[in-house]
Amino acid sequence: MILQIKNLFFTFTFNFCLLSLLIIGIQNNSKKSKVDFVADKTIELPIGFIVGTSFISGSIIGGVLNLKISKNN
Repeated sequence: MILQIKNLFFTFTFNFCLLSLLIIGIQNNSKKSKVDFVADKTIELPIGFIVGTSFISGSIIGGVLNLKISKNN
């Protein structure tokens, strides 16, 4: 149980640090795009930010699913 909490804490801390670096590094980016959802579009965001947040959210989901799978075994 303690190992799972440590892994979850590490996952969120590591990804929060990546998000912080992404926000700092993306400030001078001029290429912007909109993301199409089913019902609406988002505001114009830098393409690197869209790709970076997709990677970070996938990393968080993968870390949480890894804990769920190892808990079932």
